[in-house]
Amino acid sequence: MNVPMKNAKVRLYVDHPLGEGQTIPLERDQANYLFAVMRLSVGDVVSLFNGRDGEWRAEVVVANKRNGVLICVQQTQPLQMPPDLWLCFAPIKKARTDFIVEKAAEMGACRIVPVQTEYTNSDRMRQDRLQAHAVEAAEQCGGTYVPEVTELTKLDKLLEDWPVGRQLMFCDEAEVGSAKQLAASEGGPWAILIGPEGGFSPPERERLRALPFAHVVSLGPRILRADTAAVAAMTLWQQALGDWQ
Repeated sequence: MNVPMKNAKVRLYVDHPLGEGQTIPLERDQANYLFAVMRLSVGDVVSLFNGRDGEWRAEVVVANKRNGVLICVQQTQPLQMPPDLWLCFAPIKKARTDFIVEKAAEMGACRIVPVQTEYTNSDRMRQDRLQAHAVEAAEQCGGTYVPEVTELTKLDKLLEDWPVGRQLMFCDEAEVGSAKQLAASEGGPWAILIGPEGGFSPPERERLRALPFAHVVSLGPRILRADTAAVAAMTLWQQALGDWQ
């Protein structure tokens, strides 16, 4: 008689290779979460992913609040890579920056790039904290890939080092109400650039418009807040060129 496998109550990101029979030693915070907060015990199952090996069902074999061990039993999803899309945005207030990172991870960005512009009103950010938000978003939305969150980069430096072949969707608030939309014929690597709350400066706007790889678009008839603009822009791109087609 076949005994049905238990359903996993928890989905967890681990920085460890995953494969059949692989043991996973838990960090203290992970063990506390699984065994003190979620009340799991030996024999319970957890869904694991590491951004490289897909998703795996793992069983608890050692459980205490300071450490623990899981063992991989079966792969439940292969690695699902997002489109080759970067989201570049100017950091804003802490909670709203967190929101942008979380939604970018959920919506399929493969890289998240905080950018310092002339009007950026928040030049302090912790890359490790934002990376943790990207991990949590992937855990909660069922993703098997976690986008990299880079350190804060000046816009000039970002454009100077721009990779050959990557197109740029430049969301310009000056185009509010215009009919400039994204053409669905340009495939390949892309990036989306969202400005700060004060918008781009005139010199920045002029430089961006002159770039041969930049595509100026409007996000509709209203000026959007930066966090709303990021979600709207990713939705438009995914609908036209991404994996929502």
